[in-house]
Amino acid sequence: MSEAKVKSAATAREREGAAPPLTIRGLSAAYQKKPVLRGVSFTVTEGELIGVIGPNGAGKSTMMKAALGLIPRLGGEVLVYGKPYKQQRKLVGYVPQRESVDWDFPTNALDVVMMGRYGHLGLFGRPGAKERTIAMECLAKVGMADFASRQISQLSGGQQQRVFLARALAQDASLYFMDEPFAGVDAATEKAIITLLQELKQQGKTVIVVHHDLATVEEYFDSVLLLNVELVAYGKTKEVFNQQLLQRTYGGRLAFLDRNSLSKTDSAEG
Repeated sequence: MSEAKVKSAATAREREGAAPPLTIRGLSAAYQKKPVLRGVSFTVTEGELIGVIGPNGAGKSTMMKAALGLIPRLGGEVLVYGKPYKQQRKLVGYVPQRESVDWDFPTNALDVVMMGRYGHLGLFGRPGAKERTIAMECLAKVGMADFASRQISQLSGGQQQRVFLARALAQDASLYFMDEPFAGVDAATEKAIITLLQELKQQGKTVIVVHHDLATVEEYFDSVLLLNVELVAYGKTKEVFNQQLLQRTYGGRLAFLDRNSLSKTDSAEG
């Protein structure tokens, strides 16, 4: 890590204090009175890449949305660096599922990325040359600088995902939630995304990722959260990513697991 990155990470930790990046206690949520998340509690460690794993309907996306106040909670507490999320929003970045975004909205890639700077401008601030420069740098990091003026509706799925990652970068958050960032992207985009996540980790950032490809879990993540409505397990990947706990998480939908081959019958989002 460069000296500048070390200094940036250290400054962030001093500003945020010694509290962990995220503490969730008893988080519950429901859709149409049907519980989809029940009493989930865990605390994450700073500077890690964390995979959220579970079958379709397990509540993975729901957990993120409930934590971020995007859907109502039935109960629970969410603390970001020891304070309620509402007080710490500027420290948190979010990349939603690509399918949940209105890609027909009339705006270009650069404008989307500049939205990530609004939290730094204050209530009446307007983005200027500095924000534009930062946004262009973030687009360049994800290989999208040449598409800055392109309407987002004209981009491919992988390109759209890169633009949203650039927006998260522009926000310069300390804690990131990413909901299925690898879904539906080509191999080149997947490689670019994991490289970016590793860079964020090197800067002392914490990244929580909803993920469905079991074959890449051990390669990508430091820790894993296994979820199926309730928390099944959370810990270091080498400790909790095993056949016994995956069977508890997926039940009969987990087809096969060994050290050289991973597959399952259900890899949809939840």
